[in-house]
Amino acid sequence: MSNSPIGISGVALHVPPFRIDLQDWCEWTSEDWDKIQSVVGSGFRLPGTQQSVYTMAATAVLRLIKSYDIDPAEVRFLALGTESSTDNSAGAIIAKGMIDNALVKEGKQPLSRNCEVPEFKHACLGGIYALKNAIRFLNTDGASSKAIVVCSDIALYGLGTSGEPTQGAGAVAMLLETNPTIAAIDLNEAGSASDYRGIDFRKPIQYQNGSGLPVANSNIPVFNGRYSASCYIDEMRHALEAMYMRRSISPAEYLDRVEAVFMHRPFQRMPENGWGMAWLFSLATDPAAGHKTLVELSAEAGISFDALLAEIQNPPEVTDFAVSDRIRDEAFPLMSKVLRSSRGSAKWEQQVKAKISLGSKRMEELGNLYTGALPAWFAAGLEEAASKGTDLNNKELLLMGYGSGDAAEAIPVKVVPGWQTAVQKIDMAGAMAEAINLTKDQYLSLREGRDELYPDFAPKEEFVVDRVGTSDDEGFQDKGIEYYRYNN
Repeated sequence: MSNSPIGISGVALHVPPFRIDLQDWCEWTSEDWDKIQSVVGSGFRLPGTQQSVYTMAATAVLRLIKSYDIDPAEVRFLALGTESSTDNSAGAIIAKGMIDNALVKEGKQPLSRNCEVPEFKHACLGGIYALKNAIRFLNTDGASSKAIVVCSDIALYGLGTSGEPTQGAGAVAMLLETNPTIAAIDLNEAGSASDYRGIDFRKPIQYQNGSGLPVANSNIPVFNGRYSASCYIDEMRHALEAMYMRRSISPAEYLDRVEAVFMHRPFQRMPENGWGMAWLFSLATDPAAGHKTLVELSAEAGISFDALLAEIQNPPEVTDFAVSDRIRDEAFPLMSKVLRSSRGSAKWEQQVKAKISLGSKRMEELGNLYTGALPAWFAAGLEEAASKGTDLNNKELLLMGYGSGDAAEAIPVKVVPGWQTAVQKIDMAGAMAEAINLTKDQYLSLREGRDELYPDFAPKEEFVVDRVGTSDDEGFQDKGIEYYRYNN
């Protein structure tokens, strides 16, 4: 067991070049731009036929290795967190193969031959599960090595559905090691929660294939928006309660003192509501100041304080709402009314928005990265803090991971002195530069898997799909297998 602190020492981002401007999208679809901008964001990226979840992952990892001058031979754990995998056999090893080939061609050492290559899947929480296992690896038999976790996903939703503006694609790679240079993580202080939620958000491949849709569309989810939002709130509540209990801390005091919070972010409004609900739940645990605030909030919302307190202290079984006649009902109707009433107030700005403000502007442009949404926001927040000269030395930040289905993780991290040096190498602006804005016809063409309407695109310093195998002969089979190349 290692006695040294373990944590994050580097982050790198890769997103595909094709961008959908949500203001343009609103014109195409006759949606309300003011509403979309405030609830969702300003844009998102989607891959073309040359990009896949594996090419994005490999590109992000190679960028991490180069930016932080990592000795590839020291990397003995490479984990892929994703819910968009297209190969049910291999996973992280595909990215490793691409990375090794590129490194060798540049005259460098490949990643260690003794490198573990697991893939983690649990909706959007797969990357956080990968991060936790990387820390466990470094704390045991991998103490003298380095670990890399890469979160890579493609978020697709059906055209014309409520989820369409919340799409996105990209990959985020993180370097973990002992004596980290950005933030230390002690899993003994983290909280976990899980509970099966049935029809929350699923991707039943058998159903999709049986419907006659192409295999690629198996990544379009079956989801129930309002129910999924309730699941998100409820599961994160349980993870937070587990963290409070493990650390013997007061919820109200903790939420007041934590420096910044980064959460799973499928779209802009979701973490606002999630953290707002966490605030209300914490107030109910404080019979003095907390209840006084709840009295004020309930009066402003025009509801009974006693009824509000009863809902907070005796929350419903959210799974009971997973039936057709209740699926659109609010699981927390009074709390939701208080949130709507208090949004924009001084209390809201201080207790909710202030805690989740770091990096939030950058995230409006990234869309939903599924497993990569939380680490991307964390990176964006650190970059903003460094650019503003914000003092985060020895400050505690909170990572709130969530995956539909349901599971959640509350992981506190402590920023180490000198973190700014490592954060300066992230360069999210550089990774998001040279975006190609698509027209409506180009967007629809991309969604159909066609590339004749794409603007001219010359990939640079990224992996691409060179071709896809078609042979199904008895002596040689490669049907459906992607072959890759690195364009430098």
